[in-house]
Amino acid sequence: MNRVLVLGGDGYCGWATALHLSNAGCDVRIVDSLARREWDQSLGIASLTPIRSMERRLDVWNEVSGKTIGFENGDLLDYDFLSSVVSDFRPDAIVHFAEQRSAPFSMIDREHAVFTQHNNVIGNLNLLFAIKEYVPECHLVKLGTMGEYGTPNIDIEEGFLEVEHNGRKDRLPFPKLPGSFYHLSKVHDSHNIHFTSRVWGLRATDLNQGVVYGTVTPESEMAPELVNRLDYDDVFGTALNRFCVQAAIGHKLTVYGQGGQTRGYLDIRDTVRCIEIAIDNPPEIGEYRVFNQFTEQFSVSELAKLVQSAGAELGLNVEIENVPNPRVELEAHYYNAKHTALVELGLKPHFLSDSLIDSLIAIAVQFKGDVDLGTIAPRVDWRNPSNALPRGSAMVSTV
Repeated sequence: MNRVLVLGGDGYCGWATALHLSNAGCDVRIVDSLARREWDQSLGIASLTPIRSMERRLDVWNEVSGKTIGFENGDLLDYDFLSSVVSDFRPDAIVHFAEQRSAPFSMIDREHAVFTQHNNVIGNLNLLFAIKEYVPECHLVKLGTMGEYGTPNIDIEEGFLEVEHNGRKDRLPFPKLPGSFYHLSKVHDSHNIHFTSRVWGLRATDLNQGVVYGTVTPESEMAPELVNRLDYDDVFGTALNRFCVQAAIGHKLTVYGQGGQTRGYLDIRDTVRCIEIAIDNPPEIGEYRVFNQFTEQFSVSELAKLVQSAGAELGLNVEIENVPNPRVELEAHYYNAKHTALVELGLKPHFLSDSLIDSLIAIAVQFKGDVDLGTIAPRVDWRNPSNALPRGSAMVSTV
């Protein structure tokens, strides 16, 4: 039985992963500071689906599955806490989701940018030291992001690039062009993990994940209290979630700019399976590897049209409008990212066209009475971060 520590297990990807690994027979313990719940309160936002307390979630999981997931309430910035958990549990694998994961949050103002980078980079660095000291052969599975690469005008490889320069060749990390202070923090994480793998002999898998969608996994369907998040607001919500909620309430789908921004996407069921595959196929000691974790790619306009078409099947009259883009990003660009490693290891993808209605639009329709329309319009401007939201909003203590 693998002992797996899931950091950030109260969040969207972390919760689904913890349930999936527990159901697969792993001994799972969650570490989470519950900070995301505080950020929601401070920003006046909430998941459209009702999220129970952590205690209730875990009690229900124990009741319906017959399995127990442990829980430690604490922060990765507290090294004494983190090291005590690692030394006590002695995990075979650590799945690291415990970071501030929103690009708009990181662009609100100076305080949010500093908080994001301090929280993410130092928390990850503390984790690397804890692994080195207590469980040096543990496999770190770290959630990265495809946003580290940006949108270069060349094919994106899986982490590394064969380079020839002045007659000499080498295999080097793929160049990074992150688009926010959040994405920059992920780049710093990748560099630190790569460095400690080379110098300390740690082994790590960096999963550069695309945009995740869906609320349903086999485990979350076992009881209503196990439902996952559906974030649609301007800070933590995704464009796809926003479109589905707008379609449900009869609001025009707001496409930022021209809508040509293209990204990789994957179903939450594929996210948890990718984590399981990585754990089941660990790297060698001292090996740092990168998997690009997505299954399809779409432009924002393509997503809007998919939602429009799926909404029509449900009798919804869905219209699309273009609005000014609050972000600084290329809206028409080349995008071709490799993503073969996980498929070669056994991933059998789900596709958006097969699950858009059941896993998103139908759920948005079910809870449409709880939609807060005031949280959808963008409030964070990449060009004027100090004018985006009140200074200090959504900030919490770091330890």
